[in-house]
Amino acid sequence: MSELSRRVELEIPRLRRYARALTHATDRADDLVQDTLVRALTKLHLWQPGTDLRAWLFTIMHHQYVNTVRREARERSTVDIEHVSSTLTAITDPTVGRQLIELDRALALLPNEQREVVLLVGLEGMPYESVAEILGVPIGTVRSRLSRGRERLRELLGREPHSNSAASKESMQTRARSGLFEQDAA
Repeated sequence: MSELSRRVELEIPRLRRYARALTHATDRADDLVQDTLVRALTKLHLWQPGTDLRAWLFTIMHHQYVNTVRREARERSTVDIEHVSSTLTAITDPTVGRQLIELDRALALLPNEQREVVLLVGLEGMPYESVAEILGVPIGTVRSRLSRGRERLRELLGREPHSNSAASKESMQTRARSGLFEQDAA
């Protein structure tokens, strides 16, 4: 196995996490990861050394996901975006499980463009530049979608609009436990 193939393999957990967040279904997520890896491995010769391998893989996944959604839309004429996920469970705090399920449902209600940006920045911790490259949009669009997505999540979850109070931020961060609502420092 080549060094590059090993590097691709190391990215699989991140790809799976993002795919699960996008699809809200373990089997669909596994299919998306598999399709992404097959495409990446067959096109590995096209990856340019010195560029961000992770961003390249996420770009492939993004395109695979968009193609899947479009194909399903054609097949069913409507896309069912409200998948209920039972994969998130609380470990010690019984309220965390409920909050994570609420967050998962709220994410499913976001427009795809906002959900993708929120997940890549909030869940994957990717820099805006990488997200812009993955989605093929300007960095300003990433910031705008992220801002609108976070605001919509607050509305869906019944949170107060953005406040500069430390208590409000701490409460939101504690309840979400995912970093999706943190405001940009910049």
